[in-house]
Amino acid sequence: MPREYLKKATLTSRSDATETKEIVRGILDDIEAGGDEKALEYARKFDRYDGEILLSEETVAAAAAQVPEQLRKDIEFAHANVKKFAEAQLATVGNFEVEVVPGLIAGQKAIPVHAAGCYVPGGRYSHIASAIMTVTTAKVAGCRNIVAASPPRPGVGVAPAIIYAAHVCGADKIMAMGGVQAVAAMTFGLFGLPKANILVGPGNQFVAEAKRMLFGRVGIDMIAGPTDSLILADKTADPMIVATDLVGQAEHGYNSPVWLVTDDRALAEEVMRLVPPLIEDLPEVNRENATAAWRDYAEVILCADREEMAATSDDYAPEHLTVQAEDLDWWLDRLSCYGSLFLGEETTVAFGDKASGTNHVLPTSGAASYTGGLSVHKYMKIVTWQRATREGAKPVAEATARISRLEGMEGHARTADIRLKKYFPDETFNLSADE
Repeated sequence: MPREYLKKATLTSRSDATETKEIVRGILDDIEAGGDEKALEYARKFDRYDGEILLSEETVAAAAAQVPEQLRKDIEFAHANVKKFAEAQLATVGNFEVEVVPGLIAGQKAIPVHAAGCYVPGGRYSHIASAIMTVTTAKVAGCRNIVAASPPRPGVGVAPAIIYAAHVCGADKIMAMGGVQAVAAMTFGLFGLPKANILVGPGNQFVAEAKRMLFGRVGIDMIAGPTDSLILADKTADPMIVATDLVGQAEHGYNSPVWLVTDDRALAEEVMRLVPPLIEDLPEVNRENATAAWRDYAEVILCADREEMAATSDDYAPEHLTVQAEDLDWWLDRLSCYGSLFLGEETTVAFGDKASGTNHVLPTSGAASYTGGLSVHKYMKIVTWQRATREGAKPVAEATARISRLEGMEGHARTADIRLKKYFPDETFNLSADE
């Protein structure tokens, strides 16, 4: 049977961003032209903050003292898990060399970028975990200069727990600045900071647009939209857990899609019955987002069997993908498009978001069809090198000359010719593309 939508989204996460683009372009241009003073001007306007921008050691220490002991332990636990996973990722990238043909050796070298700018949201929610995810991976990758930037609260400053997390995870500088102005400051190397080679971390639509506009001048982790989550569930799933997980992700934002894909109508109907009261039971600030997300963006899709469920999931390419179904190994082998996968009800997206070790900076809006999330690899340049003996260069030079002439690139061909003439003056070579 074709997919049946028991609940269909009335809106999508892709909205007209023309106004956002114009605002962001104006701010970036102003700050690039005006430097530190213009960035401070925007900080006073948008952050409503006029305090210390680059936090001193004393400020960092004072912030740490304000963090409750249990929360410090939780941050350290999450940091240890993310660090351990990142170190395992790093071990998968290595330098090597291979003799391509006798006498010609080519190699690969992994080089970390020099400076990373890590954006840590701090508006309605203090995203402690984003500091852990971005700074830790940059540190493990080997970046020499790591800046963490987070929006200060008016008259207060950056949340102490964010400061502590960024410090514990290895940030060299912590900047009390948010929004486009923070992204610009890290990119342009304001306030004495090194110019960032890469910008990472989640943010609102203005931060995301700034990163998109600056991509090319700097690297970025990805162009992110609203967070999204999909659950694959069969008849063995617990409807209450499924419903709770959907609501837990819907609270991210009013435009955060959540999707349930199942082959069991009874499960789908029970989940749809359970979600509204679970949303109603949330604190008011969370309830507002979850209500809008469920009403306007959520979908419940009924499929014929697990193969159709998997195909549907791959079509959506969700940021977060949860499987609460039988035969988890089958799903792990079959599924191919997701940012991060959570197998079985014993795991949940929130574990990955906060403390289990995998990264929570992930591709959204279907980008999981072609890319993965933040990892140590994002901070690494995979470069190549080669060297050769004269005998090793000989067949390569001959082939290069002929291919270059066939392409009409005579200058390229002559760089091969001159070497053959120098190294083998007594030999004759066929270097024409016509023979």
